[in-house]
Order: sequence, then structure tokens, then C-alpha cells
Amino acid sequence: MPYCQMKTAPTPIAVTHTEGVYLHLADGRRLIDGLASWWSACHGYNHPHIRAAMHRQIDAMSHVMFGGVNHEPASNLARRLAAILPGDLDRVFFSDSGSVAVEVAMKMALQYYRNRGDRGRTRFVSFANAYHGDTTGAMSLCDPDRSMHAAFGAALLQQTSLPLPNDAAALERFDDHLSRHRSELAGVFVEPLVQGAGGMRFHSPQTLAAISEACARHGVLLIADELATGFGRTGTMFAVEQAQIVPDILCLGKALTAGAVGLAATVATERVFRAFWSDDPGSALMHGPTFMANPLACAAAGASLDLFEREPRLEQVAKIERELRRGLEPCRHLPRVVDVRVKGAIGVVQVDSLDHVDRLRQAFVDRGVWIRPFGDCIYLTPPLVVAPDQLRQLTEAIVAVTEQWAAWSV
Repeated sequence: MPYCQMKTAPTPIAVTHTEGVYLHLADGRRLIDGLASWWSACHGYNHPHIRAAMHRQIDAMSHVMFGGVNHEPASNLARRLAAILPGDLDRVFFSDSGSVAVEVAMKMALQYYRNRGDRGRTRFVSFANAYHGDTTGAMSLCDPDRSMHAAFGAALLQQTSLPLPNDAAALERFDDHLSRHRSELAGVFVEPLVQGAGGMRFHSPQTLAAISEACARHGVLLIADELATGFGRTGTMFAVEQAQIVPDILCLGKALTAGAVGLAATVATERVFRAFWSDDPGSALMHGPTFMANPLACAAAGASLDLFEREPRLEQVAKIERELRRGLEPCRHLPRVVDVRVKGAIGVVQVDSLDHVDRLRQAFVDRGVWIRPFGDCIYLTPPLVVAPDQLRQLTEAIVAVTEQWAAWSV
């Protein structure tokens, strides 16, 4: 099981099936999923339109290798992603998980400069509290001191971690680092607007714009990790839209298929793509996951995009944001609560430190909701189709259980 010590972890909860926003358990209970399966189930579970598209695709072809062949589900999905992404983010490379999408972005950035004759650019900048994935390269981009991967230390590629430039002093330090080290930098990685697993920390569109401007000024590629924030979660289809920027490379995953099946994408601008367009075979991007552009996953992703076009998802996110602000506000006055913050369909109650975690998680289950606190956060990222009464049940559970939890250590 992920992220747990198997010797001491509680027995996992047995889920038999899913429906809408619910997880149905083997003992007959059902839980409202407050996490959308790690941000992914944006339209809820088992949406009939997505299921029908997958049924049609699996009857025709569930998978075929993408080396030397092409197929319409992938071609169609790539065209549609290019059409809705900002600027000229038009060149789509499919993979099968978010961590791999980040690895591909790293390789693209490194080879972009190598193909242009610049072999000295081998390092990346990321930010304090960053989380970009669990594979080896992606781990090197995570916070070197406070992430779950900190213990790997010198075994990882060595990158630079800087404070997010949220103020003038931090921006000056960031700009100065790019100026002094641009000859060795292949790119800057950022989680736009929301740092997820690093603590559910938010920053402003102005901060994101300042990062983009500094990268452009110093000729360093900007790579946006929208694995968590993409597809409406922050209130716009993609978080970078709120800063009105176009990164050089952008990573997508999680909600790309609405949580139906694994798929990810690394999307580059035309400028980046042109560095790989050559008569020299050695300039090709030498990467190709076995299940790259899996037709079944591409069909699910295409159906998910249909729903974003046909149904009022962004309006629903705006309503969720208002209800999260209202519903979580009482937590602000509870003992041990440090902050309450909301961005789009993300609600966070930050505490001084998180203890009694297993007991806390069980208390949520007992109230009929699936919420898994981590780090120092009790948070919600519900499906975007969550109904008002279901959302109220989630926020009321957080208020009640957090109040109980605060008394456990007294």
C-alpha cells in the first residue's frame, strides 16, 4: 500500500464499487469522497458518458503500441488539448503517470539545449515545499529538506530549491540566481498557484507571472506542473491562465481522464519542439512508455473534455469555492488551527502539527466521508460535481472532527 508502514498501518478500507461522489464499502456503508481520488475524479465516478466512450473503445481496441503506428483517440485528444491550452502549447507527448510526465519534461528541457549545442545546462530550479512526483528524477525536484523524499539526499540528482518569490526580497534572490547560473540551468519547475503534497500552499497569479517573467528575461525554460491543478480545480481550466502566462512545457495528468484510467501528457510550445525537428536521428526525444497514448485512456480523456464543454464545471467550481469558504470558516477559531484557505475547489485547514492521524481518519469514516489528512493539513478536493448538501456534509465533518481532534492532545 502507498505511503504507509505496512507493519503498523490500519487495515485498508474495502471498496466494492463507486457511484457519483460515493465510495461503496464492503460492509454496506458509503462514503462521500472528499478527495476525488487524489484530485482525479473531477466528474465523479462512473459518469455514463465516459463509461460509454470506454466501452466503445475497448470493443474496438484497448491498446496498441504507439511506436510506428498512430490512432484516432490519441490524435484527436492531442488536437483538443492543443486547442484549449494557452498560447502555442501544441506539441503533446503522452505517458502513463504524472511522475513520468515530469521526467519527460526534464528530459525535454535538457535535450532542448543539447540539440541547440548547449551541453552545460543540466540543473533545474524548483521551490521550497515543492512536490513533483515519486520517481527518481521527479524526487530531485521536491523540497530537499521537508518532502517525503528528503531522506534520499545525495542519491538524487542535485537541483536548487529556492523560496517562492512571494515578496520583493525572494523575487530578487530568484532573479539573481537565474542571472548567475543561467548557463547551467535547463529549467524552472513550478506548481502553478497551489503546491499540493508539499503542504497545500497557495501563491498568487502575480507571483506566478513574476516567475515567468524572470525565466523569459534570463532565457531559462519554465515548466508548469499542472498535474493537480489542471482541468478546473483552481477555478480556470488551467491554473496558468490566471497569471496570463504560457510556460514552455506543461505537465498534465490526474483529472486528464477524469480518474477513469492512468494517462498523462507533457506538452511543449512550438519553440521547444523545433529544437527536436531535424534530419539528425540523434536529436529525437528518446522516450517511449509501453502504454504511451493508450487508446482506452485517450478515449476516456476525450469524453472528459466533452463534459467540460457540455456541462458547467467552472461555474460549479465557483459555487464550491463559496461553500468551502463558508463551511470551513468556523475552523479558524478552533484550537491548534493555524490557517484556513480556499482556492477554487480546494479547501485547506492547516494545523500546528498533525498527530493521532489514524484515529483522525477513522473519525471521518465514522461520519460517512472519505478525508485523509496529511502533513499538517486537513483538506478537501472533492469531485467538481459534488452537490451542495454533500459538500456541507464534508465541511461539517471537518469542523466537528477537527474540534474533537484538538481536544485529544489536551
